[in-house]
Amino acid sequence: MIAVLAGCGSSGGGGSSKTTSASPPKKSTSSGGVELGPAFGSFASLPGAQNTPPPWTADDGAPLKGRLTAMGLKPLSAEGTVIHIHQHLDIFVNGAKVTVPALIGISSAQQFISDLHTHDTSGIIHVESATASSYSLGQFFGVWGLPLSATQIGSLKTGGGKVLKAWVNGKPVGADPTRIVLASHEEIVIAYGTPAQMPKSVPSSYPFPAGL
Repeated sequence: MIAVLAGCGSSGGGGSSKTTSASPPKKSTSSGGVELGPAFGSFASLPGAQNTPPPWTADDGAPLKGRLTAMGLKPLSAEGTVIHIHQHLDIFVNGAKVTVPALIGISSAQQFISDLHTHDTSGIIHVESATASSYSLGQFFGVWGLPLSATQIGSLKTGGGKVLKAWVNGKPVGADPTRIVLASHEEIVIAYGTPAQMPKSVPSSYPFPAGL
């Protein structure tokens, strides 16, 4: 198992109901053409939720396994091969880019991996599932243990001049960002701050390495 995880580390880095299940049902499409599922359920019930400002980390152990269990996701002994797609995530807080940590969804200590994970700090999300399921951005943040909604990321909440915005492939998403259904080669941007601190140029694509 350690060899499997290490070997992949060089790869580059609408319903209104809420869900924490593995397959968001009742998909809809936003005005920007982004596929949406239900909003994610409460992050407060997930072990090890990071109700803090950045930097945000990836944990390696019991809290991660507890989150997967709460979400109905099974810890895997190896990456799934039924679904194998990738997205890129950029996060900005108060005008500064925040690192998406390596090894989200991976426990080298306990020898398991989630369907949703990262290998490095490139911001590339790996969706490698053993079942023919679709997954949402909310589920990735659930695996990470980082609260996200239309009004919050981590401990940072909107109000007092602060806003939270999301884009997919350069197009704004007006819905709760946890509803974004993860599709192949999406470029996802989440930004929190004042309107003046929003990205001046929102990326619409990402140069994925060959093979991803």
